[in-house]
Amino acid sequence: MDTQAQPDCVFCRIIAGVVDGHVVLETDDLVAFLDARPVFKGHVLLVPRVHVDTLPDLPAELRDAFLAAAQQLATAVKQGLGAQGSFVAVNNTVSQSVPHLHLHVVPRTKGDGLRGFFWPRTKYADGEAAAYAEKLRAALDGA
Repeated sequence: MDTQAQPDCVFCRIIAGVVDGHVVLETDDLVAFLDARPVFKGHVLLVPRVHVDTLPDLPAELRDAFLAAAQQLATAVKQGLGAQGSFVAVNNTVSQSVPHLHLHVVPRTKGDGLRGFFWPRTKYADGEAAAYAEKLRAALDGA
């Protein structure tokens, strides 16, 4: 994990003010700005000012502020844009177009055309869910 600004990272450049990001929220530790390629207008990205690649890399001292800002943004898209709700998501490495942690807050309205998640669903075979749950519990115990 390299927490120093990366000159080739577009999000670090937005944070530094080198690239316009249509900033909507700034704190000492976080910045939120409009996504340049929004799913719907008002789609916001929340990023830490420190350069970290993924959510597991986020310093512990920023976790509460990060989630609190996500709550503020989810409320703002409803109050400010008239959305009925929001879709909130973080990609880690896979499908992460910019390797700087970012949380998406996408305004949602019933009938907006966005269909659930962007990947196909699957089912567990008999006993398979219990095995997956055990693997995850073991990994969490080792964390």
